[in-house]
Amino acid sequence: MQDSPGNNLGAAAAIDKLLQVMAMLRHPKHGCPWDLEQSINSLVPFTIEEVYEVVDAIERKDMVDFEDELGDLLFQIVFYTQLTREDGGFGFADVAHTVTNKLLRRHPHVFSDGTTDSFGELAELSSEEVVSNWEAIKQQEREDKRARQIAAGQSSEETDASSVLDDIPRALPALERARKLQKRAARVGFDWHEMAPVIAKMREELDEFEQALVQGDHAKAESELGDVFFSAVNLARHYKTEPEVALRQANLKFEARFKWIESKLKDEARALEDCSLEELDSLWNQAKANGL
Repeated sequence: MQDSPGNNLGAAAAIDKLLQVMAMLRHPKHGCPWDLEQSINSLVPFTIEEVYEVVDAIERKDMVDFEDELGDLLFQIVFYTQLTREDGGFGFADVAHTVTNKLLRRHPHVFSDGTTDSFGELAELSSEEVVSNWEAIKQQEREDKRARQIAAGQSSEETDASSVLDDIPRALPALERARKLQKRAARVGFDWHEMAPVIAKMREELDEFEQALVQGDHAKAESELGDVFFSAVNLARHYKTEPEVALRQANLKFEARFKWIESKLKDEARALEDCSLEELDSLWNQAKANGL
């Protein structure tokens, strides 16, 4: 039987069992040696890997793998909250309550009084008004969080209250962080409203990269190449395309075409290394013509 908003007993029992197993794995005497060695910092690489494995399952449209990888990702969250709870901090229930309250707070058009009791009431809001309200609520949340961090001595008011770009994590993948930086700046008017100047800016950055190459200035060329990437992200954002998704699709397309060339040459008992660049380019065009 599937879970529904009014029938979450199965999900609750499953979560309770998962939390119990996690606690047992961390039992000082009878737990797993590997699990007992882990810390919040040591789990980070595994968490990142699990996120990418979820994405990979989605792209492959493998629902069996998708379910499995979501479970692995959930386990990471449970592991973190077990560690923080052992140190006297928050636990899984605190995290669940925090995100639930955040969802209620950020959806006043669905929960008018901030509780589930008001669910189902008619909301007279357009999608544009929903987005506007969402951003205003998130900004207030950032200010509230900053105040709590200052009160806890985890940050200083002087350094944390100076920019609209605050709280965009530096650990994000570069493409995603570039998109978030641009999006945040756009909220205060630092953005173009048409595609043409965005394309022109990218051409400008390419020209500057070429100039640095001609000058033989490696450091400048590297810097200008970064600007090219940043401009490409801006172009994707204006075209309402996720840059990470677009690049992953390009990677898959390259992989498919390259493998086609390898297969074609294998059928002809030839090796890639024995072909000229012109021959390989011709095969590449054949792969494209075949719809790859």
